[in-house]
Amino acid sequence: MTRKLFGTDGVRGRANTYPMTAETALKLGAAAGRFFRRDKSPGHRVVIGKDTRLSGYMIENALTAGFTSTGMNVLLLGPVPTPAVGMLTHSMRADVGVMISASHNEATDNGIKFFGPDGFKLSDTAEAEIERLVFSDIQPAQAENIGRAKRIDDGRSRYVERVKGTFPTGMTLEGLKVVVDCANGAAYKAAPEVLWELGAEVISIGVDPNGFNINDGVGSTKPQAAAEKIKEVGADVGICLDGDADRVMLIDENGVVADGDQIMALFAARWADEGKLKGHTLAATVMSNLGLERYLASRSILLHRTPVGDRYVVEAMRRYGLNLGGEQSGHIVMTDYATTGDGLIAGVQFLAEMVRTGKRASELAKNFETVPQLLKNVRYGADQTPLEMDPVKQAIADAEARLEGAGRLLIRKSGTEPLIRVMAECEDEGLLHNVVGDVVAAVEDVV
Repeated sequence: MTRKLFGTDGVRGRANTYPMTAETALKLGAAAGRFFRRDKSPGHRVVIGKDTRLSGYMIENALTAGFTSTGMNVLLLGPVPTPAVGMLTHSMRADVGVMISASHNEATDNGIKFFGPDGFKLSDTAEAEIERLVFSDIQPAQAENIGRAKRIDDGRSRYVERVKGTFPTGMTLEGLKVVVDCANGAAYKAAPEVLWELGAEVISIGVDPNGFNINDGVGSTKPQAAAEKIKEVGADVGICLDGDADRVMLIDENGVVADGDQIMALFAARWADEGKLKGHTLAATVMSNLGLERYLASRSILLHRTPVGDRYVVEAMRRYGLNLGGEQSGHIVMTDYATTGDGLIAGVQFLAEMVRTGKRASELAKNFETVPQLLKNVRYGADQTPLEMDPVKQAIADAEARLEGAGRLLIRKSGTEPLIRVMAECEDEGLLHNVVGDVVAAVEDVV
């Protein structure tokens, strides 16, 4: 079956436009409810969290109707980070967890992500079966078996305690001035609470959500606001989260941004030295910089590359028994602590390293020299298939030939937006810009 709904991270799109409509959300809830309540016994439950988008109310209510129609009891968490949903799905013994969020996308988008009873994101196989059910006749529950819905008021506080529990016993953040950018998103309360309760002096930005301003000029994809605030207040470090707080960018005292590759390099080296890095291997996607690969090799650490998407990283980690992985974009997955990328836990672990070593953020956030890398995006229409067009195929072949032995080229469709992503790495920056420009131009010509 060709997947029509699910991308690399659940279902995503513009709110009130297919597939992110109330009707589709209701069907998804009913399909997932039927999938996880196949034995039709009572007592099945789902936890649902969301970020701060206005459309979250609509989708939350539609999902609730769908789940309860198949006999699932719904536990509503309200605004919480994505990793909190994974954690609470498992700890509350739920059959399934749902996060309503479009992550780093603008406020007019939204998305639906599913977690299994173990707190991990669903496999491709499970998503495909739920999608099949969406387009079939879903058997509703008998009238006496319709599910109930209940608000859970302390979901955020349970998550806050979990994050604080990952910080080493006996340590405190006393004396550290930390800027935290919550992107006007799901962690707007939880992140400042965690840092303050651990003893830091906290300067918060992006903590005034209004339903429309999530990721608007703030957050991990727009760290400039946090960098400016760090310099303005003389902070020691900045933690930049995205809209659902499963990504992080760290900013040093000089306003310099460290991406996921640099953060993973720090943690991998530290854990390897302590004998904590399972398999002596880091899992990261094909997007991670060649400089990271070279750095790990110099420390005799293996790099296992995966397709783009944090759940593919997690699948590889589980398959090979690894405990550290992530993405250049800031998903840092530490399965000793969480079942999915957790930007706040990653930030807290970086702060712990600052306290343990007594080093400044700038000394910890730059671990290797990056190979010049260029990424450009081209938006295309819903009915277009630019990568199948002959002029684009020829441009890609020509670019690969020019880069042979000198770099690498990666062309892919985004799994979360209608974008063609064109990325290349090469020591020769002139060649780098030329090959990326040529491929981008070819895609633009056909769309």
